[in-house]
Amino acid sequence: MRGRRAAIALVLVALGTGGCGYSLAGRGSFLPAEIKRIGVPEFANRTTVFNLESQLTQKVRAEFIGRGRYEVVPESTGVDALLTGEVSGVSIIPESFTTQNLATRYSISITARVELRDVRTNMVLWENASLIFRQPYDAPSIGDPNNPAAFLGQDMNALDRLSTDFARTIVSAILEAF
Repeated sequence: MRGRRAAIALVLVALGTGGCGYSLAGRGSFLPAEIKRIGVPEFANRTTVFNLESQLTQKVRAEFIGRGRYEVVPESTGVDALLTGEVSGVSIIPESFTTQNLATRYSISITARVELRDVRTNMVLWENASLIFRQPYDAPSIGDPNNPAAFLGQDMNALDRLSTDFARTIVSAILEAF
């Protein structure tokens, strides 16, 4: 009887001190351990929206830095991995209308190609050749609602929210292997 109690006590202590096996989302990484320094040069911009590539690149860099595991630099040389991107399209589609058929809410879409490559092995670690990112926004008061440059030029908060969400999506997909 005494041995049985000791065995039960030992099992309870082992269970009590062991971890549950879960960790906080966004804290892990599925990248190879030798990746320490990631180069994120400015994305290419094939759209008419001025400075969109700078905003997206800065947000992606900040998101990587915020994860705290990697040194992120704007160079493409002297790095373990290289993240490149190209924004190929921006479109705005009305989503809801007033009774006078005026748009009150839009959905803005960004189409991009993003790739993370291990520089030493020249192996692609993660890529999405046709990433489409959509975000709804309330209608700003602009002259031409179908012009993405005018839309984003009038509402810098919309661009900031969009680029933050874009960066989180990219970095989470890379680090969490989605």
